[in-house]
Amino acid sequence: MHRRIAAFFTPAPDSLVACTVRRLKSPWTDAIHLLWSAWVFITPIFGGYSWRWAILTLVTYPLFVALYAKCCLAPRRHMGRYALALVAMALLLLPWYPSGLSYFIYGCVMLGGQRFGLPRYMLLLAGLNAAMVAEALALGYSWQMWVSIPVTTFIIGVIIHAERANEQRNAELQLSHDEVRRLAALAERERIGRDLHDLLGHTLSLITLKLELSRKLFDRDSEAARREVEEAEKVARHALAEVRSAVSGIRAADLAAELASARLLLESSRVRLTYGHPPVDLPADTERGLSLVLREAATNIARHAEASQARIELLREPGRVCLQVSDNGRGGIDVDGNGLRGMRERVHAMGGTLRIDSPRGQGTRLQVSVPVPVLRLVQTPRVARLAEDGVAPASPVEHPAA
Repeated sequence: MHRRIAAFFTPAPDSLVACTVRRLKSPWTDAIHLLWSAWVFITPIFGGYSWRWAILTLVTYPLFVALYAKCCLAPRRHMGRYALALVAMALLLLPWYPSGLSYFIYGCVMLGGQRFGLPRYMLLLAGLNAAMVAEALALGYSWQMWVSIPVTTFIIGVIIHAERANEQRNAELQLSHDEVRRLAALAERERIGRDLHDLLGHTLSLITLKLELSRKLFDRDSEAARREVEEAEKVARHALAEVRSAVSGIRAADLAAELASARLLLESSRVRLTYGHPPVDLPADTERGLSLVLREAATNIARHAEASQARIELLREPGRVCLQVSDNGRGGIDVDGNGLRGMRERVHAMGGTLRIDSPRGQGTRLQVSVPVPVLRLVQTPRVARLAEDGVAPASPVEHPAA
């Protein structure tokens, strides 16, 4: 018995409750709509309460709750049968139980969970309401009832259908966002594999050959064997330096990829993002730091800003780069949370400044300015003397500006 009850209340993977849980909401969210069933107990006010109403309510209301629960827990392809059961129960009770019209409205609304197109759903509602109105006329119900119930079912049905269609589009957009991230991670793993193969394959082969040669020379020419071991050591140290450089590059975030990721994240939160092309001449450390700041800023907009539009601007100036992230959200940031505190520490480590302008109700503007070393030509005394003698130097010498 316990297993049957547990199976009854286990949501199917594509049920309304399962979709609600995947959106990180409480599984009881859909139960809030049961509050509208209060009309079952309010309707007799207009005609008077009776023992017949009490008995029918006692029998049918638990059945209504069970059918509504199955509409929320059953697979989408099966929920229509439970919704139609609600409609059928309401039509069967109509001669004796006007409160059953609330069951009719619930059944019509829950039919929208079948993922019908809107025209097909409207035709289905029209047919069910026509049957209900015909029965109500035959039973002598007042015209106010057979006008108000169809209007109510159409209005609520269209609203719920639009909300579910919007949730489905958001879910599809989130899936595309996750797919882009997955493909990007796969491409990055493949690139890392190729880089490590190209980097270490030849180097390790060379070290192996030199060590084999030193072993063969050890008894005949110890000096030559020692040189081979020393060369193998140099090759190994060089390989270690290249591996460290490669790991630093792997850890670095690319601004262009981070901008694309921010766009997908914000669009999945219904925020329209505009941005330009990032500079292409930034040092790796600066680009990595700005990418992480940009990621945190986009996450804050998606989670807290309640914005509809956002803009990211990257300006390359002589000796520095400026990042500005703005939105039209609620603003009112006056205390740094963990995210903003981490951004400030990261910008400070790069020698830059971070400023936040966030008047309440007027959005937020985050401005980051980071210094960038400038390469300039420096003439050594020898180069200057050659220039005075009219002799062109072989090549200029480049030094980073202090």
